[in-house]
Amino acid sequence: MGEDRQATFGADGSLDTETPPEAREGTTDWGEPKGDGETDGGYNRYDVSSLLQKAVRRSDEEVAAWAAWELARSGYAWNLWDRLHLYVVEDLRAGQDVALLVERYETLATERWEPDGWRGRICAVHAALACARARSSRESPNADEFFRNAAAARADVRGTDEDPVADFPVGDLDPDGEFDVAFDKHTAEGSRRDRGDRFFKVFGARVGPEGEDDRSARWQRLNMALSDVEYDDAEVAHAVEPVGEADRWADPVAFDGRDGDAGAGDDEDA
Repeated sequence: MGEDRQATFGADGSLDTETPPEAREGTTDWGEPKGDGETDGGYNRYDVSSLLQKAVRRSDEEVAAWAAWELARSGYAWNLWDRLHLYVVEDLRAGQDVALLVERYETLATERWEPDGWRGRICAVHAALACARARSSRESPNADEFFRNAAAARADVRGTDEDPVADFPVGDLDPDGEFDVAFDKHTAEGSRRDRGDRFFKVFGARVGPEGEDDRSARWQRLNMALSDVEYDDAEVAHAVEPVGEADRWADPVAFDGRDGDAGAGDDEDA
């Protein structure tokens, strides 16, 4: 079984895929030989691994710390670190710095020290605590599942007059629609519409809704003043105005097509 996936078991409790080889060195805490997939405390390592994930997801620091410690001390550090790297993208809110911490703790535990030794175990506990203390969220797997379901729903009604029961948030992504601003000089459609530097600066480069800080806004104004394109005061003001909280894609300032410089200037990928 590839360790990029979680173990999945059938109704009879057996693995659906081939079980990876397990190290059986040593004995349990009471001196009995360890079985396949057994931890030093006599637990099934799949159960402990699953418990660790649920503890991270539910922000239970003590249980997460124990589960990580149990896996590390029992010779399953490889399983522990693989799982923790999955958890930071599956069960935590995007942007959590803990993803970098987990990698650093793993490096210390597995490359500098022995993963099942004292230092390796406390690295495991540190990593588990950091994950449990981070903000939990299932947003990424929920998004992945919804987008897959929406794709299937769209495909089901392809070529018919029916609307899909679920759709992507951008619909068909048509020019002149809600997301028209995306069709700037960095796209073929935008180039055909002669949307060059003026369109990009005034519309496509806006940020928000927090907006630019004062320094960045000043630089943008200066860049527009020094440009070969002549911008009026309304265009400069709109370029640094934050997008709206309620409607991030609205651009009420009319674009009069005075470009003639499509493809020049900013270096962005199509």
